[in-house]
Amino acid sequence: FGSSSEPRACNCIGLLPFRAAETMAPKKAAPSAEKVAKAVKGSVSRKVKKVRNNVHFFKPKTLMKRREPKYPRRSVESRQRMDKYRIIQCPVTTESAMKKIEEINTLVFLVDIKATKLNIKAAVKELYDVKCAKVNTLIRPDGKKKAYVHLTQDYDALDVANRIGII
Repeated sequence: FGSSSEPRACNCIGLLPFRAAETMAPKKAAPSAEKVAKAVKGSVSRKVKKVRNNVHFFKPKTLMKRREPKYPRRSVESRQRMDKYRIIQCPVTTESAMKKIEEINTLVFLVDIKATKLNIKAAVKELYDVKCAKVNTLIRPDGKKKAYVHLTQDYDALDVANRIGII
């Protein structure tokens, strides 16, 4: 080799080429590398697993939209279930019913089979403007329901019966 005084660029142990030394200067890292570096510096975070307290799995309830049919499935509207005229069908005008009107201030009616005592009480109040103390009901052997409407002391069953047209 020659006896020149300039250093030689070689890749021997402990020596680096001149160009390699220049490229070793610190560079701006790539954005993804910055994220990784930040994550390495930060605390380790793990995904939290959902705690299951029940052995049964229930299917999630999905969105239920209101129905908007193209045409009505029923052509006719259903009539009102119970109104005052359907509840009280007619007064009973037998001798025993008349005796109850005169003696114990009680009116007797045939009523709808599905009518309750509260329904009967409300219907009598609306139709005849009288207050009921209590209502007793029974179902007759022919399948119709009979109601004994006991009026309060303020009203007289005989007057109400005259107004209705029983007597």
